Amino acid sequence: MKKIITAIAAVSTAAAFTSCQPQNHAQANAGTGAALGAIAGGIIGHQSGNAAEGAAIGAALGGAGGYAVGNEKDKQQNQYR
Repeated sequence: MKKIITAIAAVSTAAAFTSCQPQNHAQANAGTGAALGAIAGGIIGHQSGNAAEGAAIGAALGGAGGYAVGNEKDKQQNQYR
């Protein structure tokens, strides 16, 4: 049961960082970061026996990191407008 809840949390976290049509770099990079983080976290977590937890943590960290990078891109782009 714990694995199912953790897997649902991982998918929900990744989905929260995505949208149908990203409006800026922050949204696009957050979705990409969440997806890549979930994959990497799942692989790393699998090695320690907690793939779902690793995926959830990876998605959260990847999404946050992707958002931060995209937000900086948006700031630079808006500076030149």
